Order: sequence, then C-alpha cells, then structure tokens
Amino acid sequence: MNTSTAKPCPSEVVGKAIRHESAHLHVAGRAFYTDDIPLPANTLHAALGMSTIAHGRLRAIDLSAVRTAPGVVAVMLAGDVPGHNTCGPIRDDDPIFADHLVQYVGQSLFAVAAQSVEAARRAVRLARIDYETLPAILDIRAALAAQSFVIPTQRLARGDPHAALAAAARRLRGTVEMGGQDQFYLEGHISVAIPQEDGAMLIHCSTQHPTEVQHKVAHALGRSAHDIIVQCRRMGGGFGGKESQPALFACAAALLAQKTGRAVKLRVDRDADMIMTGKRHDFIADYDVGFDASGRIQALLVMLASRCGYSADLSGPVNDRAMMHVDNAYFLEHVEIISHRCKTHTVSNTAFRGFGGPQGMLVIEQIIDDIARTLDLDPLAVRRVNYYAITERNITPYLQPVEDNVLALMTDQLEASSDYRARRERITVFNQHSPVIKRGIALTPVKFGISFNATLYNQAGALLHVYTDGTVLVNHGGTEMGQGLFTKVAQVVAEELGIPLASVRVSATDIGKVPNTSATAASSGSDLNGKAAQAAAHTIRQRLVDYACDKYALTADKVSFTQGRVTLGDKATDFAAFVLEAYGARISLSSTGYYSTPKIHYDRATLTGRPFYYFAYGVAVAEVAIDVLTGESRLLRVDILHDVGRSLNPAIDIGQIEGGFLQGAGWLTSEELCWNEHGELKTHAPSTYKIPTARDWPAQATVRLLEGEPNREDTIHRSKAVGEPPLMLAIAVLHAIRAAVASCGKRGVVLRLTAPATPESILRAINAVQKEGVDG
Repeated sequence: MNTSTAKPCPSEVVGKAIRHESAHLHVAGRAFYTDDIPLPANTLHAALGMSTIAHGRLRAIDLSAVRTAPGVVAVMLAGDVPGHNTCGPIRDDDPIFADHLVQYVGQSLFAVAAQSVEAARRAVRLARIDYETLPAILDIRAALAAQSFVIPTQRLARGDPHAALAAAARRLRGTVEMGGQDQFYLEGHISVAIPQEDGAMLIHCSTQHPTEVQHKVAHALGRSAHDIIVQCRRMGGGFGGKESQPALFACAAALLAQKTGRAVKLRVDRDADMIMTGKRHDFIADYDVGFDASGRIQALLVMLASRCGYSADLSGPVNDRAMMHVDNAYFLEHVEIISHRCKTHTVSNTAFRGFGGPQGMLVIEQIIDDIARTLDLDPLAVRRVNYYAITERNITPYLQPVEDNVLALMTDQLEASSDYRARRERITVFNQHSPVIKRGIALTPVKFGISFNATLYNQAGALLHVYTDGTVLVNHGGTEMGQGLFTKVAQVVAEELGIPLASVRVSATDIGKVPNTSATAASSGSDLNGKAAQAAAHTIRQRLVDYACDKYALTADKVSFTQGRVTLGDKATDFAAFVLEAYGARISLSSTGYYSTPKIHYDRATLTGRPFYYFAYGVAVAEVAIDVLTGESRLLRVDILHDVGRSLNPAIDIGQIEGGFLQGAGWLTSEELCWNEHGELKTHAPSTYKIPTARDWPAQATVRLLEGEPNREDTIHRSKAVGEPPLMLAIAVLHAIRAAVASCGKRGVVLRLTAPATPESILRAINAVQKEGVDG
C-alpha cells in the first residue's frame, strides 16, 4: 500500500498537482539531452588519458603511439593550454591536465580528439607514462596523523563546552563513521564544444552551473566571458555531481575544438565517470558528550574530519554546512565543533544532495541514539527532550534564531498517524520470539537550512517574452535535472499572467539570455528563479494594466487577468487579443526579472550570522527487518510527514520526497565506495556499486505534506524548498537498523554500526553487541 496526500493552495495553476513538463517526452524517449543534440558533420570525439597511480611525479609522457593511432586528429597536454590550466571552482588547485605532479588515480593527464568515440578511447590507452611514485595518503585517519589538510581547520563554538562537560551528570565518548556516495546520475558527464566566428565558442554541457563552465572555459582558452555561450536544456540527473565537475570536461572539449577548429564532443563512460569525478564526502566524527538523566545534552565536543581528496573543490562550504547541521533539530547550549578538511590522494570530493548537511545530522543523531541506549530510554524521548523550543532554547550554534519551528507539531502528528508506540511494543515482543529475524523502528527529524552559505549566490534573473498570439517564452538561470524546476517556473508565470499553463514554455538555460547565473543547488532553484520569473511577469502585467487604464479610463482595480481572459471594467476579452492590441499601441511585451534573497548575512570568519533564509522540516518513521545470520536488511515500511510550506506542485514535491528518501537510504545501506591499498576505486560500475532500485521501496509507504503551515518568509507563493531535505529522512532507516541490531544484545549497550549498513557492517555490529552478552 502506497499513499501520498497533499492539499493544494487555492489558485488557478500554482498549488495544483501537475505532471512534469517533460514527462511525455521522458516516457517516449523524445527528450533531448546533450548526447542527442545534432552535431556538425565534421565533429570529433574526445577521450581523456588518466593517471594510473595515486601520487607521483611525471617523469615523461610518451604520446607517440597515441598521435599515430588510427583516427586521431589532435592531442592536448598541459603545455598546450593557451590560457589557465585550471578548472577548480574556488581555488586554482585543480588542473585540467596534470603537469609534473599526479595526485589521484584517474587524474586527467591529456586529451585526444579522434574521428570516433572508439578511436579516441582506444588511442588514450597507448600512452606510455613514466612516474616517480610517491607515498600516498588514502584515508581520513592517515591524513589526520600526517596533519594533511586541503584547507585550514575551522572551529565553531558556543557557550563554555569544556567547563559544562566537566560538570555534566553523565558523560559518553564515541565515534561516528560514514562512507561517501556516488551521484550515479543516469546521464554521465558530457560536453559539446562548437567553434563560432571570431574565436567564440558555444558549449552544450550537462551542468548545474553554466556560468562556472563559461568562466572556466574562457580562462582555459584565454578568452573573455562574452566569447563563451553555455546552454543546457536538461540533465539526466545531477544531485550536486554536476555543479563543479563539468568544468573539466567542458574545458577539455573546448580546448580541442579551439585547436582543431572543429566541433568536439566529450562523453565519458560510466567507469571513467565514477573514477574521475568527486563524490559525497565520507566523514568520521569523534565526540564527547555530557548529559543528564533524561538524556538532555549539557555539553558537546565534536571533531569532524572529512576526506576532501587532493584539491579544495567545494570542500570548504560542504564542511561548513556540515558544522552548521550538527545541531539538526536540537538545542546545543555548550558546544564546540572542530572541522578538519583532510587532503588525501584520492579524487576530490564535491557537492552531493544535502551538501554536508546529511553528514552533520548523522553525527548528532547517533549521539542522541547512543545517549538513549546508555540510559535505556526510547530514542524518541531523548530526541524530544533535546528539540529546539519556540521562545527559548531556540538559538543555533551559529547564532541564528529558529523562528519557524514546527518540529514538535510534526512529530506529534507522525507519531500518532504511524502508530509508532504500539508498533514499537509489538516489535519488542516479536524480537523476543524470533532468533533469526529481528525488527527495528525509529523516528528521526530533519531541520535543514535553505540558502547558499555563500551569500552572493542567493540571486537569480529571468527573461520573459509575451508574443502577440498570447503565448509566453521564459528563460531563467536555473537548470532542469528532472526535479521539476521548469514546471514550477511555468506555473508561477501562468499564475501571474492569469493564463493557461499550456500558454507558457520555458526554454533551455542559456547564459547568452540570462547572465551571471548561480548554480542550481542548495535547494534554491524554485525560490530564486521562481521569484525572478514572477518579477518579470509582474512587470509585463503592470504595463498591460497601465495601458488598459489609459486606454479605457479605468482604475487598476477594474483590470484583472484570469483563465486566459482580461476583464476591463464591465467588458472582457481574450488575453491574446488584448496583448495584440497592446503591441499595436507599442507597449513592450518583453521584460527581465531579478530577485535576491533578503535578510541573510554570514560572517565566514566567525561562522556566525543568518546564513539561511528559513528552515525546512521533516519527520520519518522507518521499520526494518534484519537477518542475524547473513546481515541482510530490508525496509518494510516508511511513514513521512514533510514540510514544503504551501506547495507549488504537490505531485512534484512528493516525487522529490520519495526520491530523496530512497537515495538517502541507498547512501546509508547499500552504496559502498571501496578503494584498494593503491588508491584505486574498485566500485566504479553498477556491478559493484549498488544503488537502490524500485524493489527497495517498502511495501507500505505513506508520504504526506504538512498542511496549514505556509512559509513564514516571503518566498514564492509561501512555498519551501524540497530538493535536499528529504534525503535526510532516510536517517530513520539507519536508526531502525540500529534498533534491530541492539535487540541482539543486552540493553544499555552502545552500538558501533558504520554507514553504509551493508550486510558486513551489520554482522560486525551484531557480533560486537553479542560479545557484551544478552538479556536473560
């Protein structure tokens, strides 16, 4: 049984459960992706030559066999780059082609352009590379021991945690370990570079950040930004993996296109994609927590350390956000968080849905669970006693007040609707009589901050044209990756102009139309671009109102737009006819729109301020079963209540919640990244890297949207972001597994279950708790 319910807000278009604007194209295989774009007749195909060692100096690169291979037209090395040989998003520490030093297996060394994909891929294998191998640091503990950091360590503190810890009634120390996660988008990285006149370049790229691609390509080619146009109609998934990572592939394609004067297409296969590109950061956390008999935290010290890889990439803001989400739903009066950003000789990790937030939340949720098990309390009771309050105990460690807290309300609703307490009692009885199959249940909360940590990215633009037949074309700075952004923007515009949704089309993201775009990330796509498109539509609507008032001697309150009709006092006409009339009167029917998020401010030096415009909330109850002989786990049921404010589109929002939850469950149960002692990733294909499938969706699932709680901030139609927060609802799955494992031993034992909770991890945890004995 699967049920999903939502109550839309009253309006013509906004708030309606409308299908994705490209759904009919997706299911028919007619949606155009970058790989489907018709190419010029003389297009070349590219491949990248990769390092085979984790750390070493390049003594020599012999490409003689590569250059003479069948079909090869051009080769590009670091010394051939006419501009800057770098594609790092923040620091210039990420070369397009390695020069002198190699720092991870899979690092790009050179590029080949050939007459076919097969010819290019065969040719790169003929390279002869002479390395001087150097010692490699491959994991977090080794990096900590060597004090190897890619960027400086950060400290966030509030209150007097050391004194409070010393005075705490009870004290507990522990470690949290979690793995990374590959984005595993269905469409891999791909870029097409097409030379234009006078040195300009058109780039078709599967990217969440077209402006960054523009800048990096321009720098590599030695050109200006206005010479580079980047377009993206849609991506086949992104999940953060196409925020900074596409720059490498776009730069390589553009460099070869500039060198040959021909279009170049670079599409990497799945294995190369997984080996070459960054993933979710894996973390360890050592904690020391003081608490009272009820489980309320009195003081907390946390050491966070993440594997960043060989370069900075986006590790700074990712780790900052992890620090800012260690609190999750809980008030921490006395806290110190130390964050080490470890340099390792592995691929540089990057953005992934949640952007550090999931890792920070996972730390505090295990701490809460460990406290509960030490005290032999229901973990939900300990969660509740630590929740942020409304008028007190409501300041975050970074000094932002929590002003829109609905977690207690949501927890009450879900605890009742999911029958949590009765089920927990039944599971206890079941486990007492079941020696092989054990069950567990958990309820966990989510409080996720919405806005870019880097304040400058909280802005967006849009361009809107109304044609004389009454149809509308919109362009904005956001990118569509399946999440439904284009659908929501079209709804917003249709609502503002009072026209049918079918009259609005959203065109491919194009920085030649809307410049200086922010990445479509941080769950901000609809917040930013929806507001910008609304502003553009409002400008045109106001022009039409002003024209009507002048033409027909009306006041503004006598002019209205609804259902494709324009009311002019006691008369009415079709929107199309009125637009044609306005055009005849020389009224401009084109406008830009702009929006910047208000209220936010953030001091990067002190890690304090108001980095988030608002918070999105959610709660989930998960029930699982484990096999104590094999370690196999199965998700049996999930109940979700999620806060999206006043939903722009309940169908799309529920889809995001379901997809985010299952992706999070994959991170925490089955998606294990494994490197060997040489720094080689061994899980670089679906044969060895296991993402969830439809069969992993539980037989019982209920997903509901919180009703009657519109966003208290002035967001687009009082909605809330929904891209990232649902992923963290899956923490309930891991904690349900923890509960099942705990039932294998005696009460009061603290568990050591590493994530992902693979069968091997579960068996290790079971063996550990059984060594502590079992209840008589």
